[in-house]
Amino acid sequence: MASAQTPPFRQQPTLTDAVADLEAAVETANDERFGPALGLVGGLFGNAAPAEVAAAGPRLAALLPDAPPFPRSHLAMVVGACVEGGADPSACAGPVLAGLRGALTDAQRLVERWEATGGGPLPDPEEDDPAEAHRRIADPAVLDEWQAHLAVVGWWTLHLWQQAAWAVYAHAPVRTEARASGVTDVLLELAARYTGDCHDLKGLTYLAKMLDDEPLLVLDRPTGTGYLLRMDGLSDTFQLHTLLADVLIGGGHLPGTRPDPEAVALSRGAYLDGRRVIATGAFNLVAPDGSWLWNEGTPSDIPVVDGVRTLVLEPQPYERSWSAGRFIQEIPGDLRLERVLSPAEAAERLARTVPAQPAEQAFR
Repeated sequence: MASAQTPPFRQQPTLTDAVADLEAAVETANDERFGPALGLVGGLFGNAAPAEVAAAGPRLAALLPDAPPFPRSHLAMVVGACVEGGADPSACAGPVLAGLRGALTDAQRLVERWEATGGGPLPDPEEDDPAEAHRRIADPAVLDEWQAHLAVVGWWTLHLWQQAAWAVYAHAPVRTEARASGVTDVLLELAARYTGDCHDLKGLTYLAKMLDDEPLLVLDRPTGTGYLLRMDGLSDTFQLHTLLADVLIGGGHLPGTRPDPEAVALSRGAYLDGRRVIATGAFNLVAPDGSWLWNEGTPSDIPVVDGVRTLVLEPQPYERSWSAGRFIQEIPGDLRLERVLSPAEAAERLARTVPAQPAEQAFR
């Protein structure tokens, strides 16, 4: 009597196996295989070991340029998740930021074609049919079928590219590299030109503008003193203002009232626990040409003079207060004093600046 044979054991695929399968789908341009392969990657991601996730990130990022347009954004989200799970952000950033550039360009193209074809409410990516949007904006004389398809894809997936880009831009080396290469300038220009009302780009642009290990020369006009500081991870000028008061007034260098320690902590790394902590202004922040620098901006607004961002402090023309904290909570901020300028150096630097414009001119 023949014994029954035990069926062979079938081993569960690993994340590494799934990544290899997705690579094969992209290499053979097999769009039908791409979706299931990407689904398998996503299904195995949660249980994968950290080392496997870290290794998968750059491999998946390398597939982005050749992936099919619509699911490409979902692949970018997986890349972002790999970065959050320990993958090298610099090795993943290039294709992700290139994809964001394409999505911004294409989404704005849809906005412009929408206006040219009658205007009205822009399509809702959650509710509306992308095929209907495609039919409306396509025109052989203006926007061919493929470009119309990319415009629709950009509009429908821009929010996913924002999330993936956030994951890589949250790391200082990526911000530094992207700024040095000109990538950030291009993305900020595209974001400034974007006129759609469906995607809020403010958070991502503030993150992209964030300065890391950046020298800051501060000149105080009332006392004639100067200070060289260094800032890291400051996302907004409200945050900078609070930390300036802490370092310079709290450090005994300038007269005034030291800010609330809790407001300072929230500007550095502490998290809000539901309470509203009020920070108060200590200075008027002014550019060397006398123009005002608003708290609502970012430290990147401070102009560079002779190779260093230069800020002038003047008396406040009116009292200011705001909710303490950081616009980008995920990233701690820091401001530290490196040296006090000699009186002669401070006087020479101040002599090259212009007193603040009158309030009535600043508000124009």
